[in-house]
Amino acid sequence: MTGTAINPLFRAAYLARSAKQNVTLLVPWLCKEDQELVYPNKLTFDSPGEQETYIRNWLESRIGFKSNFKLSFYPGKFSKERRSIIAVGDTSQFIPDKEADIAVLEEPEHLNWYHHGKRWTDKFSHVIGVVHTNYLEYIKREKNGALQAFFVKHVNTWVTRIYCHKVLRLSAATQNLPKSMVCNVHGVCPKFLEIGKKVAMDRELGQQSFSKGAYFLGKMVWGKGYRELVDLLAKHKDELDGFNLDVFGTGEDSAEVQFTAQKLKLNMNFHQGRDHADDALHSYKVFINPSVSDVLCTATAEALAMGKIVICADHPSNEFFGSFPNCLMYKTSEEFVKKVKEALAAEPVPLSAEQQYLLSWEAATERFIDYADMYKISNSRAKVSRPRGMYGNISQTVSMPKLSDMVDNCLALAHYCLTGNEPLRLSTGAIPGTRHWDEKHCRELNLLPPSVQNPVYGW
Repeated sequence: MTGTAINPLFRAAYLARSAKQNVTLLVPWLCKEDQELVYPNKLTFDSPGEQETYIRNWLESRIGFKSNFKLSFYPGKFSKERRSIIAVGDTSQFIPDKEADIAVLEEPEHLNWYHHGKRWTDKFSHVIGVVHTNYLEYIKREKNGALQAFFVKHVNTWVTRIYCHKVLRLSAATQNLPKSMVCNVHGVCPKFLEIGKKVAMDRELGQQSFSKGAYFLGKMVWGKGYRELVDLLAKHKDELDGFNLDVFGTGEDSAEVQFTAQKLKLNMNFHQGRDHADDALHSYKVFINPSVSDVLCTATAEALAMGKIVICADHPSNEFFGSFPNCLMYKTSEEFVKKVKEALAAEPVPLSAEQQYLLSWEAATERFIDYADMYKISNSRAKVSRPRGMYGNISQTVSMPKLSDMVDNCLALAHYCLTGNEPLRLSTGAIPGTRHWDEKHCRELNLLPPSVQNPVYGW
């Protein structure tokens, strides 16, 4: 599973664990045909209840405690062209008004490209967007990428401005958005830190933890670092003679990536994708991740937590990792070769307690709460005085609306009108039938049909 799928899950668990708020996590429900395209190893679910059980069991096995947040589903459809899930209908409807306090929109630009419903900032008192993905970098690699990226850049600015009060970008590799700041609010689950502690303990006892060399792990699509990896290994094939790299991953480009590596006669050994905490990966000493399309690579953080040496590009997406002694960065392809040889000859430095905590979800949750201004908003609401009696102690002030608010309202109205136009939606890449959920979603999620949700009255 990708970082954008699991990190919101961890965030919900650790926010709920703080016991300062009730947490609801909304995740997309896909029909069986889409599940087969998205989930690994042909995993499918017959009902939302079955999927919830799977999610909670998977989560508990990684974090070591029972989570107490509420899990709900909203209808979604998978786009093969965009290789992503698009929300169907108005997602905000799945949160009751009485529970609508603070909303965290994971990937706010993605969620709102085709959002046709209630404005998030009207329903919730505080809306925080967390930007996970460098969409512009991916789009630039496509046909007519520069033109598409120009268009998407302005749409992203538009929707985050009108639907969020604050935006947190995981790294400076992402697009600069309105009301945004850079802060890594992600961590690694305790399982990886425990592996790292065991490695350090074995070293103190004089035992060898690492018996294998280097590996790369990630979804096998060209944009996830495979293009950079193949190019580096092909360019310096002679300098890296005898160097073998084990690659773990599956994805839409698996056949093409493997064919290219074989054609170029690269020393890359391909394996099926695995969970990064799999026992088979513990004995590798060096994790190589040359991707420059990531915003903040979850696998890099996990490798550091497990006490491995990491080789990555000197790029804004990796800035958070630069302070860790086991992180070796390169600026040129020649430096890449140098770092590979250096890493294979060196021994990892055990992480300090402070470094371990910095990688943890406890620390990430503290950063999130602090930078998202969650409790400041809650405290400010609590201090608002309420009138006593029918007429006593009531004071009202009338102020003119801010010009920026008036502009945002106009932009929100324009977005609502444009996303309600089906031909326009389709011309910009929306999946047909995503403005309202269909009969299959109604049946599987026990939803009222669109004709009842949006009745048309006439004489």
